[in-house]
Amino acid sequence: MNFLKAEWRKLAIINYEIDPEILLPYLPKGTELDFYKGRCYVSLVGFMFLNTKLLGFPIPFHRNFEEVNLRFYVKKKEKGAWKRGVVFIKEIVPKPALSFVANSIYKENYHTMPMKNQIHEKEGELLIRYSWKDKSWHSIQIIADSTPKPIKENSEFEFITEHYFGFTKKENITSEYEVCHPKWEYYTIKDHQLDIDFQNIYGNDFECLNHQEPVSVMLAEGSEIEVRTKKYIS
Repeated sequence: MNFLKAEWRKLAIINYEIDPEILLPYLPKGTELDFYKGRCYVSLVGFMFLNTKLLGFPIPFHRNFEEVNLRFYVKKKEKGAWKRGVVFIKEIVPKPALSFVANSIYKENYHTMPMKNQIHEKEGELLIRYSWKDKSWHSIQIIADSTPKPIKENSEFEFITEHYFGFTKKENITSEYEVCHPKWEYYTIKDHQLDIDFQNIYGNDFECLNHQEPVSVMLAEGSEIEVRTKKYIS
């Protein structure tokens, strides 16, 4: 059953390498960390949630909004095959009702903060900026070529974007849901600016990211998506 339909568009993805030991307390039972060429990644992702429908119905004043999340990558073996997914540390949205629904139904760690976005295309360039406010404003800004390109097999971009399950941890219970979408195209990055206090937003475990440069910066076009109803796996 499809719980949610929407579009995820203009996904700004900032990737960092992190010590796997930091993530183990957040790892849902039954999953294990997923590595890309031996490296453990955590990603800050900002994007637009558009044309949102819950159980087939649009929710007034809650159809189009920004989201910023911090996530890492896991896999789970089932019937001899790997399911590759993500675990969210925290997801930030601008409206309390969004946090309430996501936290109640999906047991995710959603928080409500003031947010804003800028998306401009001019002379062959895209400017994408997502901002959110805790005690002060934080932001991701990317400038990219405006022509999208197809995904490359076995690339870092494929690893980051081709995780189709969400896993959540609630004490010793793990829940799983599937996110369905086609392969995404990417834009060539020209420049980026980050203004983020990871310790302030995500806690002491992620203070180390304040002192690191990203491994990579990506911009995905995104697509229509469907989120299927969750199930408990342990």
